[in-house]
Amino acid sequence: MVEKAIRADARRNRARILETAEAVFAAHGPAASTEEIARKAGVAIGTVFRHFPTKAELVEAVFVDRLSQLAASARQLAESDDAGAAFFDFFTTWAELSALKQSFADALANDGVDIQAAAERGAYPAVRTELAAAVETLLTRAQAAGAVRSDIGMRELNALLISVARAVEQVRDDPDVQRRLLCTILDGLRAGTASARPAES
Repeated sequence: MVEKAIRADARRNRARILETAEAVFAAHGPAASTEEIARKAGVAIGTVFRHFPTKAELVEAVFVDRLSQLAASARQLAESDDAGAAFFDFFTTWAELSALKQSFADALANDGVDIQAAAERGAYPAVRTELAAAVETLLTRAQAAGAVRSDIGMRELNALLISVARAVEQVRDDPDVQRRLLCTILDGLRAGTASARPAES
């Protein structure tokens, strides 16, 4: 019974650290100190390092946790009666998270972490696969409902999400500009938008 209580307490501490780190990183970026996270989580700094031996491991864990939440949200949205609204709501959330992902990746790279290797270890590959499947379901349902243009596939959508991440990051200090930017991109995805052929050279 004592051992079970200890394990349960450890799980609660880990969950509290992740939740706090997510809030701190969202407010101050991944450069925020581990000491601040420990203080706000109400745990000793040693407890943080016991669960996450390095700052990079904490940053990775926070991001994987965010992706897991996003995948769960995508699955829930895929059951919505309004497939178009579900897709566009998800796209907006994902675009904002993508900007955060880029700032996390930059912080990890600055700490000497091999980003490519990090993307292939731990829980990240499984969560990434799960998320991709959920996004594809949202896209195909929205297209079947006539809400999203039919000439957009997952390859185009993924490229667009990567691009919009950088764009959103550039205007993250101006919510009004960020909103207009996303609205412009979403308008281009809507069914009925003319598909222009690239000019021939």
